Amino acid sequence: MRSRKSARNVITSLLLQLTTIICGLVVPRAIIGAFGSAVNGTIYSITQFLSYIVLLEAGVGGVVRAALYGPLAAGDKGAVSSIVKATDRFFKSVALIFAAYLALTACFFPFLVSNEFDWLFTFFLVLIIGSGTFAQYYFGLTCQVLLHADQKSYISSALQIVTTLLNTLLVLAFIHFGASIHIVRFGTSFVFILRPLILRGYVGRKYKLDKKAKPDNDAISQRWDGLGHHIAFFLHTNTDIALLTVFSRLTSRIGISEVSVYTVYYSVVIGVEKIVSTLSSGIEAAFGNMIAKGEDEALRRNFGIYEFVSFVATTVLFTCAGLLVLPFVSIYTRNITDADYFRPAFAFVLTLAEAVFCLRIPYNSVTLAAGHFKQTRNGAFAEAFINIALSCALVVPFGITGVAVGTLAAMCFRTVQYALYTSKNIVKRTPVYFCLRLAVNAAASVLSIAAVTLMPPFFGDSYFHWFLYAAAVFTVSGTVVTALNILFFRGDFSNLLKLIKNTIKRNNGGQHEKKLPFA
Repeated sequence: MRSRKSARNVITSLLLQLTTIICGLVVPRAIIGAFGSAVNGTIYSITQFLSYIVLLEAGVGGVVRAALYGPLAAGDKGAVSSIVKATDRFFKSVALIFAAYLALTACFFPFLVSNEFDWLFTFFLVLIIGSGTFAQYYFGLTCQVLLHADQKSYISSALQIVTTLLNTLLVLAFIHFGASIHIVRFGTSFVFILRPLILRGYVGRKYKLDKKAKPDNDAISQRWDGLGHHIAFFLHTNTDIALLTVFSRLTSRIGISEVSVYTVYYSVVIGVEKIVSTLSSGIEAAFGNMIAKGEDEALRRNFGIYEFVSFVATTVLFTCAGLLVLPFVSIYTRNITDADYFRPAFAFVLTLAEAVFCLRIPYNSVTLAAGHFKQTRNGAFAEAFINIALSCALVVPFGITGVAVGTLAAMCFRTVQYALYTSKNIVKRTPVYFCLRLAVNAAASVLSIAAVTLMPPFFGDSYFHWFLYAAAVFTVSGTVVTALNILFFRGDFSNLLKLIKNTIKRNNGGQHEKKLPFA
């Protein structure tokens, strides 16, 4: 049952990420073409500044999921209702605080970009962009956490696929008919307001939770321990753009267009990261179920499989990204002359930073599933400090490459810390496994790059030519990396084949999942 749910979550999450990647490349290119790099950079800066409100979550999402695994596994409707009610109250409070923060941001953010746009232009743009975030906190986030904990994240993923496609179509249509950027973003916000409302309606019908249940505030008492994890992840995804925006005001060496350059590369690399992260969709919940039931041997065996697949996917995809991102960006930004988009050093550092981040996903997932927030919070705070300190020190002399170096250093520290802690305290095995996987996959990446250099270089000027080249690079990298990992980790590969075989047998045998009484 767990394997089937995990497979369903991974597949829908993968489809979501592919949809997000494609739409995430189409929409910015359309906006840059219609309104310019400065407008695109401003939109991303506003989004990042508004996202700082998520710090008020204090890591509640991960804490609540960990608290729900036990009651969901036991079918305890009362406990689930109490946890959900406490969580819903918390997120609604965050939403109301966000409304005040949104108003303040709308008033003061325009001064950061006053050299590019007038105050009213930016003021209304901030309000429009922020409306979707308010709806997400007030109506949808609790439902999303519950579905994730119950290994049903495929439901929210499917809904997000539909709304992402609808948003892209609306943006393209508005731009085609000559609408202003405010109208374009208003269409986006409308779609993102609609999504949490639909999600809330679905959860209300399917779970039928007790609305009169007493809120279980103890269930979110670990939120301050989860705050460190939350801050570290937030800074990983938001520090660079915020720093570039602030320093664009403080120094003439960095313009707001640099944010647009950053986001173009980041959109490509984060797309790859999201594909890898789909492997954790439903996996964390499955590990949480194993831990709640005390299935230590199953945990070790399945973690080895998960680790094997995650390392292979990360190495293959990011090796390809490192080789393909510059040719892609050259085609993507063709005929755009208001900013320099050819940044080889930045592309390399950013790609490596996101690859290191993805290597820690298995260890992060198991740590969160075990609810070890307090035990690992100091490492999270250290990661945040490293990221901010180095990025601030390097942003002026090295620009976007400098902030990427700060991110890379923080990722390296935290990944090692996660791997060591998980090996010793949760999976309970020697950290030599992590070191060996790291060495094998680093060697596989180098061998793949060497093999690709023997191929004819890329000289195309269209997406079709790039796609053919990408297919060849992927084939070479996939073959080399997979072969080396099978050679060194035959046990994990054998367990993976057994898991696939058993899952297929269960599906063919017509076995049905057991339903919780309130699911």
